[in-house]
Order: sequence, then structure tokens, then C-alpha cells
Amino acid sequence: MGLMLPRWLVRHSILLVVALALIALALIGLAGMSASVMVAEGMRGSASAINVAGSLRRLTHRVAGLVATDALGGGLSGERVHGAIDDFERGLAHPALQRAVQRNPGGLFAATYRGIDVTWHTSLRPRLEATMGEKAPMAQENVEKLLVEVDLFVGQLDTLVTVLEQDTEARIADLKQILAAAIAAILVVIALALLMLHRSVHRPLVDLLRAAQGIARGNFSARVTHVGYDELGRVGATFNLMANEMSRQYQTLEQRVADKTAALQRSNRSLELLYHAIARLYQTPTAPEAYEATLRDIEQIAGLASSFVCIEPRHDGPATVIASTLGACPERLALGDAACGACRASAHPLRIDPPAREAELLRIPLRDREYHYGMLRLTLPAGARLEDWQFQLVEALTRHIGMALGAARRGEQERLLALQEERSVIARELHDSLAQALSYMKIQVSLLQPLLGDPARAAEAAAVLADLREGIGAAYRQLRELLVSFRLELSGDFPTLLREAVQEHAARGGVQVELSTRLADCGLSPNQEVHVLQIVREALSNMVRHANARRASVSLSCGPGGEVGVVIEDDGVGLGGSPADPWQHHGLAIMRERARGLGGTLEISPRPGGGTRVGLRFIASHHAPAPLPPALENPLR
Repeated sequence: MGLMLPRWLVRHSILLVVALALIALALIGLAGMSASVMVAEGMRGSASAINVAGSLRRLTHRVAGLVATDALGGGLSGERVHGAIDDFERGLAHPALQRAVQRNPGGLFAATYRGIDVTWHTSLRPRLEATMGEKAPMAQENVEKLLVEVDLFVGQLDTLVTVLEQDTEARIADLKQILAAAIAAILVVIALALLMLHRSVHRPLVDLLRAAQGIARGNFSARVTHVGYDELGRVGATFNLMANEMSRQYQTLEQRVADKTAALQRSNRSLELLYHAIARLYQTPTAPEAYEATLRDIEQIAGLASSFVCIEPRHDGPATVIASTLGACPERLALGDAACGACRASAHPLRIDPPAREAELLRIPLRDREYHYGMLRLTLPAGARLEDWQFQLVEALTRHIGMALGAARRGEQERLLALQEERSVIARELHDSLAQALSYMKIQVSLLQPLLGDPARAAEAAAVLADLREGIGAAYRQLRELLVSFRLELSGDFPTLLREAVQEHAARGGVQVELSTRLADCGLSPNQEVHVLQIVREALSNMVRHANARRASVSLSCGPGGEVGVVIEDDGVGLGGSPADPWQHHGLAIMRERARGLGGTLEISPRPGGGTRVGLRFIASHHAPAPLPPALENPLR
């Protein structure tokens, strides 16, 4: 059964309750001590009164003894008897006995005392004085009667002493009861104070500590049960409010963390999908397998029912489907690939068909910055809607598909341009070499024809025939050079072809040829690589055939502004006079023609120290700017 405290006491502070308990203890102590003082005051003189009362018995026997001795014929004087009587009466009138009588005049002690006083003055003292006044010795019987009266009087004195002792013991008992009551009251007050402290302080603190430990362990549902108007009650109410707020904040934080985690997971999946889609589309932009794998990925992430990609034709005709997961699409079954023709009319960035059917269709155009290539058609389950992040993912994917299609178109165009450029180079080479040689031979044949019919002009015909033979040999040589050029253009990369050319001519002429290539910042186009390779081969061929050299070098370097410098040097006989071989002039002319084709210059000069130096300079098609000095990299710092 709980202790019901008054409401007004509950409303007050715990310190006030404790103060009241201490005041109650102090009052109880004061009351006990006051009662003890009063009892002790009442007992003051009781011991002296008992001693005096006890001494009256001795004085009574002393008086009786002296009187009996005188009465039986003894030699005692009456002064001793009177002195003993006076001692007795002084003892009877002792202040201690008087205070005991005055303390309670109506009590038993006072009555007993007055009875003794009356008996003494009215009976025993007169009897003793009468006995002392007789001249003759008293008979033995009278003496015995006197002693009997004395014994009876002593019995009254015993009663008086007993009454005094009982009164003293009663007062001591009262004092014990008062002290016991005070101790009991103190214990009760202490027990009540402890109980109130337990209910108001200890138990709320334990409850508060339990709730605080629960929150520290992450249990935000922990609450304190002690709430009220006292200090700890208000602390408990405040703690509950704080716990509610923390729980709400924690739940909000958990929800935010869960949302962020889900968003990160979606972002990771989206990035992974985009990564694989981009890798597939840019590696094989025209492979249907890449588009089918991409469609399966986007269907899995966006929860789509099906999808397909249709591409508009580059010329008049129906659009084509390059990938589809639609399965039994009614439009495709009825119209085939012509069902994609509707994508041409899709000019909107995103079109959602009205929900007239069970599933909804999303049509998203495939385009880059310049062209529209087709349409991505997505089928949503009935009642489904794409979330924002799914819309963004689909749009990003369509942009990459459009860019991949654009890159494929541009790659095809670049291949066509490269093929056209290659054919132009071949046509120019044939026109500049073999066609001119054939034209020359045609002229020689036209000159030879009238000479063959006139024997007198046989010598002229022989000279023309010799020129025609040389022309055929030159044409055959140019044809071989062209075949080598066309073959080299397709057989490997530029450094490998250059190294093989150097090794070939070094082995053919027994010449030590050093090759140095430093073109890291200059990028040559395929046409430039072919011309440079042919110029190097022609220079090395001339060196092997005419220079009689022992050492030679070929160096390629990249200068400022992307200027490429090619130098072929040897330690041979040098340029000297005009070359005996007329085709050497023709080879030098072809080298200069190739240099002009590169937009550069070709210089043939004596090498310092002997030999020949062939220098070629032109601007590379691609040039990487040289890195700035460290002090100029961040001029704004």
C-alpha cells in the first residue's frame, strides 16, 4: 500500500520536505529532552528523601533501645534519649522529606508521611517520654509492648521508604516511556523521511539513470515514469520531452540515411548501367547485340515491360529496328519494320502515349546536337510510372545512344573521306609519274611511226626507239615505286616502316645508318607519313647508289610550332657535278614534288665535313603545345 502524501506537500520542493523532516526531528528531540528534564527535576531529592526516611528507622530503633535500657534499669541518662528523639524529629522534618510532601501533597507519600508524623507525635513520643519518666524499672512485658509499638512505627517508616522508592521508580519509568516515545517518533520521522526520499529522490534518480543508459545504448523509446511538480518530476518531464525530440530526430535521421543510401545505390546502379552501356555502344556502335544488352539493363533497373530501338533510314524507306525486347508486338507483326516509321514523326523530346491501353508507351528521340537518328520506345507496366531518377537515367542513356549513333555516322564519313583521300593520292601519283611517262612514250611512238617508213631516217628512228626504251624503263621503275608506296602504306605503322626502310638500305649498301626519331609532340597524318617515308627512301636509295658512303644518319625532330624537320646525311662523295644517271634528277624532282605536297621545303646541300645533306621541313597536321614553365602554369596565384 503506497504512502499517500498530501497534495500540497507534493507540490512543494523536495528540499522543503527534507527541511520539514529535520524540523520534526528537532522538535521531537526537544520535546523528549524537555520531558526528561521535567522528570529529572521531579526526581530531584528523591534519593536524599529515601536516605533520610531510611535513617528514621535507625533513629527509631536507637531511641527505642535507649528507652528500653533505661526502663530495664540501665544506667543511661535521659539526655541521650532526648538527643536521640531530637535527632529523629530533625530527620522527620528534613527538607528532602518536606519537598517530597510538597511536590504532591495529595499523594500517597504525603499521606503516609502525615500518618507517621501523627503516630510519632500523638502516640510513640508520648509513650517514650512516659516510659522515661517512670522511676521504677519497667516490667519486662511493658518493655516488650513498647518495642512492639516501635516495630509497628518502623513498619510505617518502611512503608514511607517503599512509597518513596515506588514514586522514584514510577518517575524513572515515566522518563523511560518519554524517551522511548521520543525515539519511536524520531524513528518514525526518519522512516517517513527515508520513504519520501526514496519515492521522491532515489527512485526517480534510478528511473532517470535507467532511461539515460537506454538512450545511450540507442533505445530512444526509454522514458521516465516520475513526472510531476517537484524538482525531479520537472526534470523527468523535461527528459521525456528531450527523449521524444531525440527519437523524432533519430527516426528522421534514419529515414534520411535510408533515403540517401537508396539514392546512392540507385546512382551506383545507374552509373554502372551507363558505364557498361557506353563501353558497349562506343566499342561496337553498330552491333545489335550492344543495343539489346543495353535495353535489358535499362528494363531491369527501370522496371520496364519491353523496349525497342528504331533507327531512321538515311535515305527514303522504312525505319529499321536494331534491337527489340517487345516480343509479340502487334504493330511489328502487322507492319514489320515499317512499324518504326512513326518514329520519324516524333519531334517531342519525350512522348507518353495516352493510357488507352493496358500498358503505356514512352517514346524518346535518339539524337545528338546535330541530327535525329531514331527513337527509343519503352513499354511501362499497367499503372506504372517512372520516377525522376529513372527518367533522368533513360534520358542520359538515350543521349549516349544518340552520340554513339552519331559517332558511328561520323566514323563512317571519316572512313569515306580517308578512302577518297587515298584514291586522290593514288590518282595524283599515277598522273605525276606513270601517266606522264606513258604520255611521253605516246609522243615518242608518234614520232617513231613516220620514221619507220623511211629507211634514210633509220638513225633517227633508232634514237627515238632508244628514248622509248628508256621511257618504258622509267615507267616500269615508277610503277614499282608506286607499288612499294601503296604496299607500305598498308603494311604497318610509321615508325616500323621507317625502321625497316633504314635497315633495308643499310643492308643493301653496307652502310651504317643511324635512325633518330623525336616526334612526340608532332602528329603526322597518314598522307604526311607516306610522303616522309618515300622521301627518306629516295634519299637513302641515292646514297646507296651514288654516294659511296660508309656512315649515314636519318633524324626526325619536332620543332616549335609543330615544324617537323627530317635530315638525311652521309659521309660520301657529295653532290659534285651533274649526276650521270638522268633518273636521279627525276628522283630529286619527285622528292621536291612530295615536299611541296607536304607544304614544306626540301634542301639538298653539301654536308659540312664531306658528304650530302638532305633536309625537309614542314608543319605537322597535329601539334601538342609544349608545357609551360612551372612559373607560368598558374599565373594568377
